[in-house]
Amino acid sequence: MTFTSYEDLRACARRRLPRALFDYADGGAGDELTLDRNRADLDRMAFRQRVMVDVSRLSLATTLAGCGATLPVAIAPTGMAGWFRGNGEILGARAAQAFGVPFCLSTMSVCSIEDVRAAVSAPFWFQLYLMRDRGFNAALIERARAAGCPALVLTLDLTVMGVRRRDVKSGLTTPPRLTWRNALDVASKPRWVAGVLLGKRHTFGNLEPLRAGGSDLASLAEWTAKQFDASLTWHDVAWVRERWPGRLILKGVLDAADAELACRTGAEAIVVSNHGGRQLDGAPSSISVLPEVVDAVNGRCEVMLDGGIRSGADILRALALGASGCLVGKAFLFALAAAGEAGVRTLLELLQKELNAALAFTGQTDVQRVDRHVLR
Repeated sequence: MTFTSYEDLRACARRRLPRALFDYADGGAGDELTLDRNRADLDRMAFRQRVMVDVSRLSLATTLAGCGATLPVAIAPTGMAGWFRGNGEILGARAAQAFGVPFCLSTMSVCSIEDVRAAVSAPFWFQLYLMRDRGFNAALIERARAAGCPALVLTLDLTVMGVRRRDVKSGLTTPPRLTWRNALDVASKPRWVAGVLLGKRHTFGNLEPLRAGGSDLASLAEWTAKQFDASLTWHDVAWVRERWPGRLILKGVLDAADAELACRTGAEAIVVSNHGGRQLDGAPSSISVLPEVVDAVNGRCEVMLDGGIRSGADILRALALGASGCLVGKAFLFALAAAGEAGVRTLLELLQKELNAALAFTGQTDVQRVDRHVLR
């Protein structure tokens, strides 16, 4: 099968995945206003096309949080990737390593930190949720250190869960709710079932060694839901900073005031993100907030963008407004579901090809020199 765009990968994933999993990746919170804004605000941004400029040599290489990257993209931390394709996190890490971009493993991954580390030679980033059990967090931080992870991505915007209606309807709740409808849907996807069953793990790999009691999916999911801590403050971010010797990336900043506070923690980078429109419905799009965050940071730490990125042209829009690079999450899951490791590699190749074209048509030659002048 030939994939020519994000939409091709999404359409293939929709055919191959159970409806509940597809909606988990595709959907957002509430009426999905913020989810739609992520796309609409990117689509409204027009480029200044320039002609008769020597663009025979283009450079897409850059660094993200101190890590070299062949293009300004990192694979975002996405929970349950190993359910979208058996051993999904390993496949994604391998594809990212071969292409030369950072891969970030989620706390809520199916394959564990150790599973992924044993499968790749290049170090990867690790994403952490701060939970009530500080021993849980301290152990995960130590495991990330032992795996040689150069950066820790601390997610700030999941102290409470957003209201995700698609998940409620599909039964992908905590604990998961089995219905005749989703059982029949799963049964109609034998290829997906076989792939997942052949994977190394079938629950949350990072949680299994730390969870006393049941280690089945339902009990792990229920335990995790009780661990989210609505009392978190910036003092808790300082707690992580004290224990993490590598680069610290704070993900979930959506306001200039919070960007200022994030800089004071000593973080090396922040990610402007509304969690893919999956938390506060009615929040602004990530791209619309990016300029004010970049201005507030004023060079004190690196700024990346997450939310709605589907193409190389979207990446160029983010670079123009001051981002050093973009994280891709939904697109990664769809590529994984569509064709496994080859699908993720195809996604990265498409982003590279599209970014090359957008860069050339705007008269630019180096992603590290792009500024707001490429936009009308």
